[in-house]
Amino acid sequence: MNCKISAQHYQLLLDHPFTTSRYTVNVQDTLIVSISDGEVIGYGEATVNPYYGTTIQQLKAAIFSIEEDFKNHFGTPPEVLWERIAQKLKHNYFALCAIDCAYWDYYARKHKRTLRSFWNTTTDNLPKTNYTIGIDELSIMKDKIKKTPWPIYKIKLGVPDDLQIIKQLRDITNAIFRIDANCAWRVDETIKKSKALRDLGVEFIEQPLAADNWEGMREVKDKSKLPIIADESCKTLEDVEKCAEVFHGINIKLMKCGGITPALKMIQKARTLGIKVMIGCMTESSVGISTIAQLAPLLDYLDADGAMLLKNDVAIGVTFKNGTILYADSFGSGVQLK
Repeated sequence: MNCKISAQHYQLLLDHPFTTSRYTVNVQDTLIVSISDGEVIGYGEATVNPYYGTTIQQLKAAIFSIEEDFKNHFGTPPEVLWERIAQKLKHNYFALCAIDCAYWDYYARKHKRTLRSFWNTTTDNLPKTNYTIGIDELSIMKDKIKKTPWPIYKIKLGVPDDLQIIKQLRDITNAIFRIDANCAWRVDETIKKSKALRDLGVEFIEQPLAADNWEGMREVKDKSKLPIIADESCKTLEDVEKCAEVFHGINIKLMKCGGITPALKMIQKARTLGIKVMIGCMTESSVGISTIAQLAPLLDYLDADGAMLLKNDVAIGVTFKNGTILYADSFGSGVQLK
């Protein structure tokens, strides 16, 4: 069967500078991977991320390094293809993700099915996506909330006046708050802040401690007044069981784990261990977001607002109304490049 894999670099401009406890992003470099048989085409995405050490050059090199293996197994089920190429891309799961997602999209379109139909038959009771407010001057954070009324906000923290920020933001909205400290807090700080944040209407705290501080997280889980969700501590399937011991839930990101195929296994594993499941995004275009949204029927929480933060989205697909997913009326992920 004829097949072609291609990769196109785009620069995504953000509406506002996006700041976490680690760095600020104004322009997000991303790679859109396309897989085609000449008639049907599927799309996947991988972004540049300094925390995980990805670059456009590295992503392209990794993707084209498995081109021959890919062609040899083209047409097989996505899980089979993933197993064939994962070993060669074990040091670049972002590239593996882009290929896996593009192939799942292609495979679903080829079989005239939506992506989500492969693992779920209903869209009842879907989780709503949060809208993320990056670290900024308080007046700007307030202005973002006023301009985008939303039922759930994820608030990035990790600065000295964290609690004061939440108190001030609570004055202007009754929405649910989720807090993401991106590894910036200490054990005692997290435990102390958890009580105040609970009283301020916070739903959970995401990754308060450094990713490898497992003993600290054990203490936090025991003493926190709020659920604690793993992000940086949970990259791949192998991390789920370890995280279940010291977190109340996990935030799966497709780029961290290598795509849809391993994400499905991570969700299943988390369910057997009795912990909550969230899927998050990496400030990506509607290509990546539309893929993530296909997994929503399997989740407790969803963080899929990446494309909403952009000035120049490169695609159309899934959209959101007041947090609710509006799926595109087409096969695969529903994505179309502009």
